[in-house]
Amino acid sequence: MKKIAVFASGNGSNFQVIAEQFPVEFVFSDHRDAYVLKRAEQLSVPSYAFELREFDSKTAYEEAVAALLAEHQIDLVCLAGYMKIVGPTLLAAYEGRIINIHPAYLPEFPGAHGIEDAWQAGAAESGVTVHWVDSGVDTGKVIKQVRVPRLAADTLERFEERIHAAEYQLYPAVLESLGVEKR
Repeated sequence: MKKIAVFASGNGSNFQVIAEQFPVEFVFSDHRDAYVLKRAEQLSVPSYAFELREFDSKTAYEEAVAALLAEHQIDLVCLAGYMKIVGPTLLAAYEGRIINIHPAYLPEFPGAHGIEDAWQAGAAESGVTVHWVDSGVDTGKVIKQVRVPRLAADTLERFEERIHAAEYQLYPAVLESLGVEKR
C-alpha cells in the first residue's frame, strides 16, 4: 500500500477530502497555526509543523522535511495548498513522487492566485490541475485537469466555490489513478 503525506499551509479543505477517503500517514504544515492542523487532530491524523524561519537556510528546512518523509517511508507527497516552492533539496530527495493541485487550468494562471487571476482576466473558464512537481512554479507534467466555466451569474466567491468543488472531485480521482488505495 502506498503511503501518502499531505502538505498544506492553511485551511486544509483538500487535506480533509483526501483524509476522509484515503489513509494519510501524516499532514505537514509550514505554519504552526494553520487550520489544517486542527483538521488533522479532528480526523486523528498525525501532524507536524515547522517554519522556514526556524532554520538557518531553506536547504536545512528541506533536509528536515525530507528526513521526516524518509522516517515515515512516504511514497507520495500530496501538496494541497502548500504555499512554498519546492526547492532543489526536497525535489532531489523526492523527484517523481510529489504532486500538486492548482486552482486553474494550467498553463493558464500559474502561481499563488490562480482563481483571482482568472477572474481579473475575465476568462470565460478556468479549472483545476493536478500535476507532478518540478523545479518551476506550476510547470510540472499534468496528470489530470478539469475545466470550470465562469457563469454569467458568478461572483468571484461563487466561481471560487465551484473551482474548489472540482478540486474535491479531482484530487481523489488522481490518487486512485496513481494506485493509492482507499480506506
